[in-house]
Amino acid sequence: MRRYGKHTDEDDIRQRPNRKGNRPRTSIRPKHEDAAEGMVLTVDRGRLTCLVDEQPVMAMKARELGRKAAVVGDRVALVGDLSGKKDTLARIVRIEERDSVLRRTADDDDPYERVVVANADQLAIVTALADPEPRPRLIDRCLVAAFDGGLTPLLVLTKSDLAPPDELLELYGDLDIPYVVTSREELESGGAADRVREHLAGKATAFVGHSGVGKTTLVNALVPEDRRRLTGHVNAVTGRGRHTTTSALALPLYGADGWVIDTPGVRSFGLAHIDPSRVILAFPDMKPGTEGCPRACSHDEPDCALDAWVAEGHADPARLYSLRRLLATRERREGD
Repeated sequence: MRRYGKHTDEDDIRQRPNRKGNRPRTSIRPKHEDAAEGMVLTVDRGRLTCLVDEQPVMAMKARELGRKAAVVGDRVALVGDLSGKKDTLARIVRIEERDSVLRRTADDDDPYERVVVANADQLAIVTALADPEPRPRLIDRCLVAAFDGGLTPLLVLTKSDLAPPDELLELYGDLDIPYVVTSREELESGGAADRVREHLAGKATAFVGHSGVGKTTLVNALVPEDRRRLTGHVNAVTGRGRHTTTSALALPLYGADGWVIDTPGVRSFGLAHIDPSRVILAFPDMKPGTEGCPRACSHDEPDCALDAWVAEGHADPARLYSLRRLLATRERREGD
């Protein structure tokens, strides 16, 4: 058998023929330095609508990205036909690094996390004060997901004409979360949309809430040119709403610079993916008190240094209670 030494550039070296007649595969991938920048507006069965130079462009993910998926809010690089004309298709060749990410799991036993939105600045948690009744446990879970993903939370309380907001606001007062209270009449007149819009200007805001709380109605008021006018009706027996939004969609905020990202109504918000140690980052006033904690402290155990630190007057005890309530949410099912 012929053995070759160090020099393998001899003319008589045989090469395996390529039966397909195309070029051999290589691990070197093009850099696509001339790719256009875009933002993912919505995803539908593998096809992504992206905004490129104020023009909606239909695209699909390039094979070279493998299993990496793009979601609404992602900044992407595209090549191919960027005209946006009918029956044209571009390719997403790169997904840029994300500044924030909103994730959830189907339930607390599901190890598979789902990225809902990327690069949002804040999370608007929409909750009705009645019809259906508010679900504080779901709000807590959304807050934990927001703090973990780097989003600033905003409470939007709807249907104040049916019930007062005082009790629910008192529950979250120590968290210093901004809030807006709206009524049905204010939504119809546009006054509520104007007050909510003040909190959204210059930001990308993801809206989340369970069905029937008026989330889609509010989004339609914030983005009047949007053609999705289907608002759901609450089931009088179960108190649950009918889903009217089936996929996340980013819409330009009307009357101000910013983005409104509508997401499907949720019935549960799993936190199996959440690292409890990250929740403390949402409490910067409490962070110095953790320096004396044992390694891998859950901040809700007998040896936690926060108890003595708060007892010495460094922080309000109500803040520690709020922190531990959110940490317990990670271990407690929504609705318990």
